[in-house]
Amino acid sequence: MTTDLNFKEQTKELIDSLKAVCAGAGLGNTAGEFNIILQSFLYKFLNDKFSHEVKKMRPELADVDNFQEALEAIPEKEYQMLSIKLNVNAAFLRTDQTLGFLFNHQNEADFAKRLDDTLVDIAASNNALFAVSTEDGQKLQLFEPMVEKYVASKRDAFAKAIINKLVEFNFEHIMNQGFDFFSTIFEYLIKDYNSDSGGKYAEYYTPHAVSKIMATILAPQGDTNVSIFDPSAGSGTLLMNLAHAIGANNCTVYSQDISQKSSNLLRLNLVLNGLVHSIGNVIQGNTMTDPYHKEGQQLRKFDYIVSNPPFKLDFSDDIEKLGASSNKDRFFAGLPNVPKKAKDKMAIYPLFIQHIMFSLSRKGKAAIVVPTGFITAQSGIEKRIREKLVEEKMLAGVVSMPSNIFATTGTNVSILFIDKNNKEEVVLLDASNLGTTVKEGKNQKTVLSEEEENQVIQTFTDKKAVDDFSVVVSYDEIAAKNYSLSAGQYFEVKIEYVDITADEFATKMNDFESHLESLFAESKKLEKEIQSNLKGLRYE
Repeated sequence: MTTDLNFKEQTKELIDSLKAVCAGAGLGNTAGEFNIILQSFLYKFLNDKFSHEVKKMRPELADVDNFQEALEAIPEKEYQMLSIKLNVNAAFLRTDQTLGFLFNHQNEADFAKRLDDTLVDIAASNNALFAVSTEDGQKLQLFEPMVEKYVASKRDAFAKAIINKLVEFNFEHIMNQGFDFFSTIFEYLIKDYNSDSGGKYAEYYTPHAVSKIMATILAPQGDTNVSIFDPSAGSGTLLMNLAHAIGANNCTVYSQDISQKSSNLLRLNLVLNGLVHSIGNVIQGNTMTDPYHKEGQQLRKFDYIVSNPPFKLDFSDDIEKLGASSNKDRFFAGLPNVPKKAKDKMAIYPLFIQHIMFSLSRKGKAAIVVPTGFITAQSGIEKRIREKLVEEKMLAGVVSMPSNIFATTGTNVSILFIDKNNKEEVVLLDASNLGTTVKEGKNQKTVLSEEEENQVIQTFTDKKAVDDFSVVVSYDEIAAKNYSLSAGQYFEVKIEYVDITADEFATKMNDFESHLESLFAESKKLEKEIQSNLKGLRYE
């Protein structure tokens, strides 16, 4: 454990040192810094993954003094054979594409160009494995020329600085670490780049507590060969938590997101978490207007779906396309209204809920972050969605989260759980009073302890009714409450009675009478004073 903690800190120091190099080149907090950090980190990880796999195939290379020299000494035919035996999750690198080779040639002319060319060559030769697709079939390669594109001057010096930071570090010792380790590293890597600021397509990093609760309640133990999907995947936090709960070897990941930046981050997340086999299913595009994943002409059905969709976004230009007859079954409850003035306030999350319901397999399950207002709305699309969930008996329950669980938005949120196989009772849980408020930047954030997270998970999973915390209700009871999914509306109002003797009752009544008499006397006194003061008033 201590070694893990030390290595986490060392990895964070590597990220900070790369940021320092970018800041020295005037790229601090820019899109250029984001792309350089992302590509440098990914190249380093792939390089060390390749070295790790080569040493497993050729154990004699594990203890050599100069690994790069030993690698280059392997005969060409034998070296090519390594590519055939290589782990399917690893990129194959030629000897002149490795970090060791670049380090040895860093003092040659045009080194920045060599670095850029190397990255582009690696992307091209591993394109089938690592490329992300767009909805129209284009391929977004793993790397692009980063120094030439973003660095204006002293490019060779910049490239050398990056390589020297990378060569001082080694991932090989922790290649067998799991999700808990790499999720911490990933969160630190993207913490300055994945936010709700800047741009039409806001990106909210789903808090750990929300992700854990969703994945743990949703995922069964021992399920195998299942498909998991997120129609608004972002950087993949929800998908990675769900894949971890099920087991990376037991599931195939599918995703779609309108943001190219988010798709690139998701690709890195898949690489770090041993899900390279799913990168081909990462699609950059608009899930609502152009859903990509299909089986023949029909939308693919998934076993598990998770989503933290954008709540409000301007989709006004797409209303006609969304309202096409081909979408009638998918958007059964209708389309959101387009605000006349603030179009960016268009509530589009109900579109995602409907799409998710339509995309579930016969026994599929889903967990969706929704604004808490959704669970009690008295009319409109929201209520029609709740009615269908109840009438078709495909609701598992709702967990209402504490306020400010997202530091970046003041909207109260709940988690909607759907289960097409749940034909009996539904759990409604109010966790709004849990958590501790902490400061995060300029914002307040509510953080749940591990014990509180487990309390929510266990109570929901066990379908346990707890006073002022959770209720277990039937579908008929929900219908009778106008389809409200708010736990508070089902809590019993309890009146506590205390037994007292006749003498105690008489004493209390005497005390009340005495207190009232004193109040009446004080009232009369005040009346006289007010009347006296009024008589003393004169007009001047």
